[in-house]
Amino acid sequence: MKHSKLLILSFISSLLIILVTFFQWDLVDAITEFLMLPVWLVVYAFFIIITVCTLIHLFKTKKWQPLAIQLIAIVLWIYFPFNQVNLDLNFKMHQNKREEVAAKIENRIIKPNVPHSPSLIQLPKDYRGLSKGGGEVVLETKGKTRSILFFTYRGMPDGFSGFVYNPNDDRPLKSDFDGDIKEIERVHKNWYYVSSD
Repeated sequence: MKHSKLLILSFISSLLIILVTFFQWDLVDAITEFLMLPVWLVVYAFFIIITVCTLIHLFKTKKWQPLAIQLIAIVLWIYFPFNQVNLDLNFKMHQNKREEVAAKIENRIIKPNVPHSPSLIQLPKDYRGLSKGGGEVVLETKGKTRSILFFTYRGMPDGFSGFVYNPNDDRPLKSDFDGDIKEIERVHKNWYYVSSD
């Protein structure tokens, strides 16, 4: 394989690995976990094949640039916190709109509207992008206080993650939202990130 062609393929395979890793949860939300499996398989197989080709190329020609690109991608893939950066961006980009929704829920402008579940709200069309997995939020009512869960991931059949808004800044409990919450992290005043299995 020509050096220039391998260099381009190395760059493409590395870029694909990084993009799929960074946007994997957005892709899962768009095409489901089941359809994401072939995407992961193709991208990772392509990357492995190109990595093997770059190793062979290095031994044959002593040109290291394609392999260097692959190694940089591997180091980034292992050590760069793609999920955390994605979550931080998600929170900052949508915080104001989510607080707008929370105020409308508190003021009973937006009410539970899913017949089989009194704690579930299908958000109006303008707000559906604020909660993954169908544009629904979940209410957890304790006395007069309502916590609101905006999904960042909604697994099938179990497991979820998301941002919880609580007007009193009360930390969610591990049993809230009918889940077995494993991770609770305060991200901002009145906001917590939660993750369940």
